[in-house]
Amino acid sequence: MGIEKKDLINALNVSVKDLQQGLDLHCCLVTSILEGRVDERNLLPLLEMCPKRPRELKLEKAVREAIEEIEESRKAFKSKRLEVLRKRLTQVLVEGD
Repeated sequence: MGIEKKDLINALNVSVKDLQQGLDLHCCLVTSILEGRVDERNLLPLLEMCPKRPRELKLEKAVREAIEEIEESRKAFKSKRLEVLRKRLTQVLVEGD
């Protein structure tokens, strides 16, 4: 087998740790709901862990393609405005991840 046993064990440990953190977060959320203490602060970590919906994935792909096209156009026209737009779109993608 090409994968070392030690590497596989490490990968499993990381995966289990991630799952445990998710379970802990859900337990805290359920406790907050039952105690009537739900607010944005409690929900934000959970929302950040949720997988992206298909629409979000399509939008992200479209923005990445737009960034690539803007970069090519900027090079052809040497446009500062296109460079600024590309940087803003890239920043939005970085903040969304």
